[in-house]
Amino acid sequence: MAEDLNINTGSKEEQYRSLIPQICALLQGESDLIANLANVSAALKEQFQFFWVGFYLVKDNELVLGPFQGPVACTRISKGRGVCGAAWERGETLIVPDVDAFPGHIACSSLSKSEIVIPLFSGAEVIGVLDVDSAEFGAFDAVDHRYLEEIIRLIEF
Repeated sequence: MAEDLNINTGSKEEQYRSLIPQICALLQGESDLIANLANVSAALKEQFQFFWVGFYLVKDNELVLGPFQGPVACTRISKGRGVCGAAWERGETLIVPDVDAFPGHIACSSLSKSEIVIPLFSGAEVIGVLDVDSAEFGAFDAVDHRYLEEIIRLIEF
């Protein structure tokens, strides 16, 4: 596949439906996790123009910054701390419409207003999280939840 995306400008759901087969094509035949995470981050950022999109990976009982698109980010996050650490600890997707209202939120950027974090699993173990931030309040909903989890399942092993 060429490394260009066909950007869809329809509804959010139409955009995800158009993007998922393109992500599948990017992942096909590539076994390197870091390369795949980098391409997924780039594809999501390019399609939706999110403020920040990236992965944190579990290393030595911390989340450590992995491939991402956007401004510089926090490098390490403890389990249970902030939205990413809470999603890791709970093993579930978290949608936060106003990050300043989330107890213990880690403000990597004051421009981030809302966030969705999806755990990445290997078997039953959380091995990382996908973190997506928006500069708008309440940017994420059930559509993002459904399709971002579907995208994460393409990466899991």
